[in-house]
Amino acid sequence: MVSTGADLLADAVEDQAVPVTRVDWRPPMDGTADDLATVATDPLRTAANERALAAMLGVTATLVDVAPASEVLGLEPGRFLHAGPPITWDRASGPLRGALMGAAVLDGLVDDPEQAPALFESGRSVSLEPCHHHATVGPMAGVVTSGMWMFVLEDPATGRRTHCSLNEGLGKVLRYGAYGPEVLQRLRWLGDVLGPLLRVAVRATRDAGDPVDVTAILTQMLQMGDEAHNRNRAGTLMLLRDLSPAMVTAGPGAGASGDDIAAALRFIGGNDHFFLNLAMPACKLALDAARGVEGSTMVVAMARNGTDFGIQVSGTGDEWFTGPAQLADGLFLGDYGPADANPDIGDSAITETAGIGGFAMATAPAIVRLVGGTVPDALATTRRMREITIGTNPRWTVPVLEFAGVPSGIDVTKVCRTGVLPQINTGMAGRVAGVGQVGAGLVTPPAEIFPAALAGLAARTRARVTT
Repeated sequence: MVSTGADLLADAVEDQAVPVTRVDWRPPMDGTADDLATVATDPLRTAANERALAAMLGVTATLVDVAPASEVLGLEPGRFLHAGPPITWDRASGPLRGALMGAAVLDGLVDDPEQAPALFESGRSVSLEPCHHHATVGPMAGVVTSGMWMFVLEDPATGRRTHCSLNEGLGKVLRYGAYGPEVLQRLRWLGDVLGPLLRVAVRATRDAGDPVDVTAILTQMLQMGDEAHNRNRAGTLMLLRDLSPAMVTAGPGAGASGDDIAAALRFIGGNDHFFLNLAMPACKLALDAARGVEGSTMVVAMARNGTDFGIQVSGTGDEWFTGPAQLADGLFLGDYGPADANPDIGDSAITETAGIGGFAMATAPAIVRLVGGTVPDALATTRRMREITIGTNPRWTVPVLEFAGVPSGIDVTKVCRTGVLPQINTGMAGRVAGVGQVGAGLVTPPAEIFPAALAGLAARTRARVTT
């Protein structure tokens, strides 16, 4: 017997010792029925999704270099990368504007951050481009300038590379839209001291044939209470373990003083989020391998610029499907509250796109103390994400769920069919430029972007079938 409606009937049947299976079923998203039928019957879809997921799971990310963005990305002063889908200054959120204002000072385009808005309003000698368009990801505002030092990750099997800036720590930092003197001073130290020292250490480990295996660290940290988005404590300490000997032995030969090395070790060891800026490009490296598979409904990027939330899908190329970024629900710092928070921002949702972060909350029950909720919520979230993914990742497993692989490969058709949205763990930036971080919490994408992506897939399917 099948019944729908209130639990009253099911409870009555159970009271008579009859087995009952409860199913949390809901109708597909409004207006998606025809497109779902088209895409679901696409003869390419099943094999295409298997191919895309296998490509993602086959990637290994190693840390091979640390260098300025001018060297590895070809950026010149005035070219700024940012998180999320494309956006212009007039639509930029407060934290993105604040980060661009500080970055303009770092690039030597203005002497004072308050002079920067006029520069961006004029549009002369400056440009804004998404990090994702340059094999790069940026946390929160994600602003990258020519002089910023970048982690460089590589897949040894293919030689493909991805990049991410160095992590500044928490609080009043550029990525959260702060641009005060202390923010700029720290960024200059990252460029003058930490970046060059890390380059020496990373190149020494690489040239010795033992580069840092970022994918392996991700595997281990998920067993140690991290989910690799808002909790990276174990990952950061393992990175420090792998790099600190080379920093100590090779640093002096490259001109680093003992005080410089000590300061660098203290900074990394005291910054629990330092490894996030390696987890993100590792996930992008894996997901980029799944791009461009005709017929695949797998999401290969989720990103936010503080105004828009955008996704890209394997089977629709580089097209962005966007909707309004949402406000996170979570915990606030100090006296801050919901009115102080900007809508969701950052490329860091690349972790959820790859199956960790919010998808792996069950690996990190302590995360609920930062983003809100309960431990049962964390377990339920990981289970729920299985409903909208193509498969699991046998490399990244969840101990408390009998070492099941994390849910991997968000499927646009499954999101539209179930109405279940991807869960993201996120930090919250102040909505006013210059404020910095105001909290952390949980957020989902705007629901309408998945039907839009489904429509794009359906149009391609119909065009292919009728030609």
